[in-house]
Amino acid sequence: MNYEIFTALTIFAFVSSITPGPNNLMLMNSGANFGFKQTIPHLLGVGIGFVLMIILVGMGIMQIFAMFPASYEILKTLSIIYLLYLAIRIAFSSTNVEEKSYNAKPLTFIQAALFQWINPKGWTMALTATSIYAPSQEFIAILLVALTFGVVSLPCVGSWIVIGQKMKRLLTASKQLRAFNITMAVLLMISVSISINNSV
Repeated sequence: MNYEIFTALTIFAFVSSITPGPNNLMLMNSGANFGFKQTIPHLLGVGIGFVLMIILVGMGIMQIFAMFPASYEILKTLSIIYLLYLAIRIAFSSTNVEEKSYNAKPLTFIQAALFQWINPKGWTMALTATSIYAPSQEFIAILLVALTFGVVSLPCVGSWIVIGQKMKRLLTASKQLRAFNITMAVLLMISVSISINNSV
């Protein structure tokens, strides 16, 4: 991979990682509700889970969908159902600090890593990245694409936690936090809808 292609890959990784999507909206919501420290496992799950996803996509996991077309529709349906569940969970999460400590928890590392496989934006990013920047499907090229995304995307998606954490300071009343959570839930569903309509 020459310098020009690597530069283009880096820019693509930055733009696709920093722009709004299900991962970023969920991280921002978690930052506002739980703070940065408690959201770190969620953040690492997103970063490492997506790196693994790029590697497997680049190595030809999409051939399974080509062999069994119905599997793609099943995955899409499951992703919509789970994302709807997450949106409801966000919208109706407790805004009481004491109650929250018992009833609400941020996503774990495993949950965030597995979430990448039902994230429509994630699929689009992985397919685009591997098809454009690792078309030969050589493992070294795929690994370079995956590691580039890992290095570039982690601070990008992490910045959304900081944004949420900063907004928490403005959400001093339970009603304000409730309104914020509902807004995040609605934006999550809009993001999912856009991602599905634009998916490959």
